[in-house]
Amino acid sequence: MNSNNQPIGIFDSGIGGTSIWSAIHQLLPNEKTIYLADSKNAPYGQKSKEEIIALSMKNTEFLLERNCKLIVVACNTATTNAIQELRSKYDVPFIGIEPAIKPAVTNSKTQIIGILATQGTLNSELFHTAVAKYQDTTIIEQVGHGLVQLIENGEINSPEMTQLLQSYLTPMIEANMDYLVLGCSHFPYLIPQIKEILPNHIHIIDSGQAVAKQTQKILAERIGFSSAEKTEPVFYTNVNSEVLKEILENKYTVIEKNF
Repeated sequence: MNSNNQPIGIFDSGIGGTSIWSAIHQLLPNEKTIYLADSKNAPYGQKSKEEIIALSMKNTEFLLERNCKLIVVACNTATTNAIQELRSKYDVPFIGIEPAIKPAVTNSKTQIIGILATQGTLNSELFHTAVAKYQDTTIIEQVGHGLVQLIENGEINSPEMTQLLQSYLTPMIEANMDYLVLGCSHFPYLIPQIKEILPNHIHIIDSGQAVAKQTQKILAERIGFSSAEKTEPVFYTNVNSEVLKEILENKYTVIEKNF
């Protein structure tokens, strides 16, 4: 297959999708990446399906204008509500992110798993179709109200965050779950706090590695890998860039742009 030096585009409703970007960047370090944080419109989880589709199309067009060869929808809510429309409208491969229910169900000993996600993801048709496959497992759904906004505000370690997490996780612990699925790309940044609340026997699963491997697979089969020298990733945000810079440990340039 010929090489393809065009960038990989990645978008999210804010900074959370950088957890997905990080997994892709580690697996494919020579690929140029362009990351788009639509933090001005975060969180997507409280918006209507029509609004989510419109925002996802706007984000896609921003990345296509920058010649992206593949687009990763690094947002559970955008994937579950809009990816079918994106695939039908644009002639570029899309990779979505969905809650990693299958590995949790497969490995659960108690046959009770918890899913912490946004309202938009849990309400979506795609999510309900996925859950319906696992009739023999009790799946506890918990909306993470307020978590995305606290992360976007740079308040990951705030007392309010700890209080919310305890209120969401305690009932699932008491219900005897042994796997917790993080159904939002923002939530991996909460793993240190979550681990302090969960007993040691409860496993945490997110989708980052699976998305990175799928990206590698699509490049190998359909598009081609970059043959260029390693390049710096590009990050865009449409609000104050300081929180995004902080989550990236001030290693990369972040461009503020109104879009």
